[in-house]
Amino acid sequence: MTAPRTQAADPAHHRPWRAIERRKSRKIRVGDVEVGGDAPITVQSMTNTLTADAVATIDQIRRLEEAGADIVRVSCPDEDSTAAFKAIARAARVPLVADIHFHYKRAIEAAQAGAACLRINPGNIGSPDRVREVIQAARDHGCSMRIGVNAGSLERDLLERYGEPCPEAMVESALNHARILQDHDFHEFKISVKASDVFMTVAAYQQLAEAIDCPLHVGITEAGGTRAGTVKSSIGMGSLLWAGIGDTIRVSLAADPVEEIKVGFDILKSLGLRHRGVNIIACPSCARQGFNVIETVAVLEQRLAHISTPMSLSIIGCVVNGPGEALMTDVGFTGGGKGAGMVYLAGKPDHKMDNAAMVDHIVGLVEARAAEIEAAKKPAIAAE
Repeated sequence: MTAPRTQAADPAHHRPWRAIERRKSRKIRVGDVEVGGDAPITVQSMTNTLTADAVATIDQIRRLEEAGADIVRVSCPDEDSTAAFKAIARAARVPLVADIHFHYKRAIEAAQAGAACLRINPGNIGSPDRVREVIQAARDHGCSMRIGVNAGSLERDLLERYGEPCPEAMVESALNHARILQDHDFHEFKISVKASDVFMTVAAYQQLAEAIDCPLHVGITEAGGTRAGTVKSSIGMGSLLWAGIGDTIRVSLAADPVEEIKVGFDILKSLGLRHRGVNIIACPSCARQGFNVIETVAVLEQRLAHISTPMSLSIIGCVVNGPGEALMTDVGFTGGGKGAGMVYLAGKPDHKMDNAAMVDHIVGLVEARAAEIEAAKKPAIAAE
């Protein structure tokens, strides 16, 4: 079978108008995951269970892992949480970030319990001695750090000087915290400068990207519910990623954390920055459709969610755009008349299929194509 010119596989240099040149940043590690430099942009989320409930937290982490999460953040607000963190870290298959706010002892306990990264602003945890203890714990246990600046919790002196949260205040806060780590010769850190306002967030990251070479964790904080939060995140994060800014991302939704992972990958996929799973190209449907496109796509999204292999599938209701879209995908189905449509494989019309049986048939074709792609990878891996 001739390989199709899929959106997932088409090199950016063949489409110069799609090429994104990523900002050059230094590389750090979060456990065994590289962040920054030439490493793939990672997708992460955060648990919303009580961390002290290790069973519930592990269960949620497992669902995030299955959705494709590269990194998961876990809040550690109290001693019960850091006590449970050891079992949670041992069970997790991805590196965990311990979210610490002001209490330096929680940071030390989390590092000892197996955290791969500490989310902590060193300027907020008190005396220089406390800062040194946290940095030493991070060194001793191989932890990186994330400096997380939020427009809603800026330092009082910055708010008094600038009058209100603004990009300049956020960047100054971030650089002040970074300087503390650098003065202790600790450079394994990344930074985020988040706001719920898209314009403020984008401007802050643009300024920060010019000021420092560390990896940047990109996101719009408190973005909202699933629909509104997805739109807001796509606009803000998409703008930054399109400009080459961003080494790891978190979509913040007031929803199931698994949705954050799905949206994160969809944002990266739409920009050609990273591909995971089946990219379904579908028409919005109209009176020309030969089958119920919306219902079919919803079912296919569910039934193909287990496939992580990057590939493309077109589901088009009629022959106006269907054949053209199918030329660009691994598998395609274009609706026709008399209760049947055309199945495309590798961009070419292959056979007709009754609409009533199309879903099961397409699932089988996609699974077979995914198996072929994975099998083709094995000789290349073995050769390396």
